[in-house]
Amino acid sequence: MKPAEEYILNQPEPFKSILLHLQILIETSFTEVDLQFKWKMPFYYLNEKPFCYLNASKKKGYVDVGFWVSAHLTKYNEFLISENRKVIKSLRYFKLEDIQEEILISVLQEAHELKEKGFYKRTST
Repeated sequence: MKPAEEYILNQPEPFKSILLHLQILIETSFTEVDLQFKWKMPFYYLNEKPFCYLNASKKKGYVDVGFWVSAHLTKYNEFLISENRKVIKSLRYFKLEDIQEEILISVLQEAHELKEKGFYKRTST
């Protein structure tokens, strides 16, 4: 079993159910993703480049889907959390019912389209 899968399966509820549901949505929508375990969390890669990650914050009671190209995302910004972060934005779920699949898939699709953009948004001077 991959370390990322082990991480997901060893989470207490409701984190495990949320993570499993997100895993299914991501892997069925983007069959070419590669699930790895980086920075002590499940991290999806596309074409050997970071795509998104899953982070269970048991202390704060939520699961984040963080986006690597979040500096470039424009869709559903009202749902993307960036608190106390300079670059990363995420969709945050406190319970399984919080997952709005249409919004998640739409943001994932935009992130997929922007995968070549990189981590930071460069401004021309």
